[in-house]
Amino acid sequence: MRYIEEFRDGDLARNIAAAIRREVRPDRSYNLMEFCGGHTHAIARFGLPDLLPKNVRMIHGPGCPVCVMPIGRIDCAIRLAQTPSVTLCTYGDTMRVPASGQMSLMKAKAQGADVRMVYSTTDVLAIARDNPEREVVFFAIGFETTTPPTAVALKQAEAWGLKNFTVFCNHVLTPSAIANILESPEVRKLGTVPLDGFIGPAHVSTVIGSRPYEYFAQEYQKPVVIAGFEPLDVMQAILMLVRQLNDGRAEVENEFSRAVTRGGNLKAQALVAEVFELRRSFEWRGLGEVPYSGLRIKAKYGAFDAERRFAIEYRSVADSRACECGAILRGVKRPQDCKIFGTVCTPENPVGSCMVSSEGACAAHYTYGRFRDAAA
Repeated sequence: MRYIEEFRDGDLARNIAAAIRREVRPDRSYNLMEFCGGHTHAIARFGLPDLLPKNVRMIHGPGCPVCVMPIGRIDCAIRLAQTPSVTLCTYGDTMRVPASGQMSLMKAKAQGADVRMVYSTTDVLAIARDNPEREVVFFAIGFETTTPPTAVALKQAEAWGLKNFTVFCNHVLTPSAIANILESPEVRKLGTVPLDGFIGPAHVSTVIGSRPYEYFAQEYQKPVVIAGFEPLDVMQAILMLVRQLNDGRAEVENEFSRAVTRGGNLKAQALVAEVFELRRSFEWRGLGEVPYSGLRIKAKYGAFDAERRFAIEYRSVADSRACECGAILRGVKRPQDCKIFGTVCTPENPVGSCMVSSEGACAAHYTYGRFRDAAA
């Protein structure tokens, strides 16, 4: 399969690993954060840490959109779903995220709430058109990758005059999270780790391009290499970061040039700018309040804003004390450092969101990494 199998060649992976071993300096460490959950799963699934020298450390970042959604936002969605005459539509990963009192959208559905899992915004619009007697709310989450489809849905709803369709907008922005990790005093109080460079997200970068990361390279002297999700993509990105750090460079390099450009998808960016505006602040799990890191629906499309129509009031809710999801999202801890990982907290009985999502670090380590831990 083009662009898949050729990026999973074991011999090439070992050749790149040999190049990394030759070029790393024994007198220093390389602390590299893979921001995106897709990279985290690729690293775990293909056993890439086993190919790396001990002084090259991969650190999980807050690049899982379901994982970073705070409990308070899930609570709001559950309350919406429990409202009479409301049908709440959402992507699959959010269904099982634990909220207050270990409630979830899945449990709310079991108790009678009309919660429906959808694969696209087109599904939600179809449900709204087929059920004019119901208030159909789309629980919209995700980074820049899933924001344009939500913008298209809002424009389509306006064109069709769908008066029973609204969006509960929880879209967040990648660059703001990276900046917060690097500079926020509040995050430093919570605990952070030294970071030497970043593997930039793939799908997000197809939309926003590589330009937004140039600020981090220039201002913080942190190199960024945008990489695809296949194992050879990740290994090549690590080699490129090692070379930058050895040379004392801090630049943005694009390993994923087959899909990412410097300017990104201008049409998608224009759609988002037309429909959404920045929030002053948005709470992230693990990072706290992050300034200008979330989007809300502009007044022009206010008739389709669930926060306006249902007067949603957000209340911050603390994570379970036993769960280390927040620390894992900051890179301070690894999934195996959590005392309840793999025992109390499993994919079948998740305590934190990192064990739920297909992009979560705990889910990745539970599926692929815990066997290596047992062997060690």
